[in-house]
Amino acid sequence: MTIKRLVAAMWLASASASVLAEQSFTVQDIQVEGLQRVALGAALNNLPFNIGDTVTEYTLSKSIKTLYAAGHFDEITVLRDGNAIIYRVKERPTINAVEFDGNKDIKEEQLQESLTNQKIIVGEQLDKTIIRELENGLTEFFHGVGKYNAKVEIKLTYLPRNRVNLKLEFKEGDAASVRQINIVGNELFSDEEIMKDIESMVDLPWWRFMSSDRYQKDTLKGDLEKIRSYYLDRGYLRFDIEANTVAVSPDKNSVYVTLQVKEGVQYNIKGIEFVGDLIGQDELIKAMLPLKDGQLYNGALVTYTEESIAKFLASFGYANSKVRTSTNINDDTKEVALSINVDPGKRVYVNRISVTGNSATKDEVIRREMRQMEGSWLSNDRLEMSKLFIQRLPYIEKVEFETKDVPGVDDKVDVTFKIKERPSGSFNAGVSFGSYQGLAFQFGVEQQSFLGSGNSAGISFNTNKYQKSVNLSFTDPYFTLDGVSLGGSVFYSDFDGSRAGLEAYNQKSYGTGVNFGYPLNDFNRLNFGANVVWNEINSIQEFDQIRHFRGVLIDSANPDAAYKFTNYELLAGWVMSTLNRGTFPTDGTYLGANIKVTTPNSDLTYFKTNFEARHYIPLSSDHGWSFLSKLELGYGNGYGDNNGYDHTLPFNDSFYAGGQNFRGFENRVIGPRAVYRQINAIPGLPDPMNGQSQGGLPTSANYDNYYVSRRSFGGNAMAIGTLELITPTPFLKEDYANSVRTSLFIDAGNVWDTEYDITRYSKLTQLSDAVVGYDQPGLLDYSDAGMMRASAGLTVQWISPMGPLTFSLAKILRKYEGDEQENFSFNIGTTF
Repeated sequence: MTIKRLVAAMWLASASASVLAEQSFTVQDIQVEGLQRVALGAALNNLPFNIGDTVTEYTLSKSIKTLYAAGHFDEITVLRDGNAIIYRVKERPTINAVEFDGNKDIKEEQLQESLTNQKIIVGEQLDKTIIRELENGLTEFFHGVGKYNAKVEIKLTYLPRNRVNLKLEFKEGDAASVRQINIVGNELFSDEEIMKDIESMVDLPWWRFMSSDRYQKDTLKGDLEKIRSYYLDRGYLRFDIEANTVAVSPDKNSVYVTLQVKEGVQYNIKGIEFVGDLIGQDELIKAMLPLKDGQLYNGALVTYTEESIAKFLASFGYANSKVRTSTNINDDTKEVALSINVDPGKRVYVNRISVTGNSATKDEVIRREMRQMEGSWLSNDRLEMSKLFIQRLPYIEKVEFETKDVPGVDDKVDVTFKIKERPSGSFNAGVSFGSYQGLAFQFGVEQQSFLGSGNSAGISFNTNKYQKSVNLSFTDPYFTLDGVSLGGSVFYSDFDGSRAGLEAYNQKSYGTGVNFGYPLNDFNRLNFGANVVWNEINSIQEFDQIRHFRGVLIDSANPDAAYKFTNYELLAGWVMSTLNRGTFPTDGTYLGANIKVTTPNSDLTYFKTNFEARHYIPLSSDHGWSFLSKLELGYGNGYGDNNGYDHTLPFNDSFYAGGQNFRGFENRVIGPRAVYRQINAIPGLPDPMNGQSQGGLPTSANYDNYYVSRRSFGGNAMAIGTLELITPTPFLKEDYANSVRTSLFIDAGNVWDTEYDITRYSKLTQLSDAVVGYDQPGLLDYSDAGMMRASAGLTVQWISPMGPLTFSLAKILRKYEGDEQENFSFNIGTTF
């Protein structure tokens, strides 16, 4: 092509362009050179003229601006060939990939969101004019969090076919610390009083280990509001922070904050009036008002009053109410009149409630826990209550809800509950290991929400070196619509005490039972049940503490026969729970009390009571840190007598500690020791034939011997206390926060036998271990077995797809010399 005339070059919008002379002409052709990805039609559509139009230099200048504004080109040059216009363009490169390196304070998700807002998206064209703006914006962010040495550089790597890779390199450096905070103008309160609750701390005390002295602009802004609230809560209505300056040290590692304050004087409340619509609840709202005429003005109480009234109105369906308090300050009398303006707005009704995310659980199982109903007015209290009850189901991990306005209607909303389920069933296959118990195996199948129905059903079979058992159970928690539950079970067990670290005995038992529960209200429930259990015990080593048990059941015609007995058990319990979750709670209280009593027609008549209390206190707003205090108490005893022997709590139903309820100690190891009494004898007269003794003759009982076994037989009283600090699990994604729990614990307690008097042996001789055949010499003091034990350690729990898994690492703080301990345990199928 022969170019007749080259238009003089000019730069417009960061690129050079050749423009035409002043004269006008009629355009006969328009050409665009350099197009690769942009369609010709898309480029021509942005021109302010067409073929056949008359154009001037101004028209062509405007066309270049228009093409740049379309966002497709980095460079544009315009030429004239006769009456033909030629645009030579260079397209913007296409973003091939975006990479981040060195970012710590900003997560990649946040960076991706920021880049998307700036229209920096893989596959889209890159506008290089915003690169510098983006670098400056990110650098400003780091300055805002105290990293004044931070640098952000965006590097471009050009690829074939006009593509480009972006790499954002971050050199964050260390955050500046708050070296000093100076308050100027305060006379009424000291610096320490004003700053005791702020987050921008200097010289942090040891108990503020979760805080930081790192400077952050947003943190300082929040601290200024706390200081302002400190004065407003004490009546200083005219308090003001007149100036605040932040000076950065030359090395940019420290900042110095100076606040200029004006304290003013205190004001008392003089008159409180309501303006607006109180929905006919005037007297009740005024009665609940914490503000009183004549009292010192308190900003926190004013805010609390507004929130309380708004919450009260929301319980009647006025979800969008507005409550504002205006002040009329009289500086002469130092008084303030309060005017509380109440605008309830329209009452809002629930149009439809939907449930999402419940792939395994039926909708009706979720809906029966809801307290907010369709068609009724919207209540945030009932929504929160619904969330709480759904979240307490053991097969629900997380619950959130949201409300959306119904299009075209201003008084109706749709509510959506978003459910995240956890595995409702478990397939448990062996594991447990202890230094004394050794390796054990177990197998079980349990479904907490059978076929999504919310009913619990399961069959479990467990076998280890001391026990074989099988259990079939079923419970319908909503046997009736008002929450009455009904369930039943069938079970069998074969237990070998000697292999479990107890005194030698073998027990076989089987039975069946039925239970039902009745809700008193949303937080309290009564449970009742009845069992019939057939037992057979043999191979007992006859230690001294079971003489009552033998005396009640012994068959005088066959004293060596096994002990067979049948018990008819009645059970009753009470549960009060305000826990925020069914599994891994972090807030709320649980109280539970149970009693089991055998009926008078049972072979053994006794009762056994248990009490458990758990209280969770969240230590952080996201409940990642929480504190648990727990107490377990138990007591049992017999009633009535038989064969001249009083009934007692049978040793096979005793309380034990160790294992899951006392971490660090071997299972069932904590408790009173068995005492064996040996009759002392003197040699008989010599045989006249061989001179040997003809046998021993018993001496007085005062000359008997006894020894204390290393093995526990349990007790009739128990007390165990636990303090536990629940912490975020390191290196774990937030998505698994409700499935994995890490905690540091201290367990302390013991098991006692309140019916046995060891002082009866005070005048007898205790035999040493060597005499009775133990490997380790030394005497065992029975009274020492009653001392408090304690352990501390770390526990990690995980709700895995195959069932709950627990890992514990414990250190014994105090033990009895005969205690077996395991310091390490690993279990699948453990109940938390």
